[in-house]
Amino acid sequence: MKSYSSEIEIKHLVEVNWVDRWQVYQRLEELDVPCSCAANQPLKVEISNPTAAVQLWSVVRRFTASRQDQIWTLECCWKSRYQQF
Repeated sequence: MKSYSSEIEIKHLVEVNWVDRWQVYQRLEELDVPCSCAANQPLKVEISNPTAAVQLWSVVRRFTASRQDQIWTLECCWKSRYQQF
């Protein structure tokens, strides 16, 4: 008997502002994250591994976080990386 557990696709509907939806879709496509974006439908994203989940989070955050939040995040990353030296 063939096991289908490895063939299960986990798809999520992602609520993104309709204005940003196409840009999010295009960026996920560039990152090779399987997704679809039909007219007047929510963005559908297949999350099959942790990397895809982080990429989705990062792309959506780029469009939803305030500029100040993004600056703060970058500053924290830089400080944590370069304080080691």
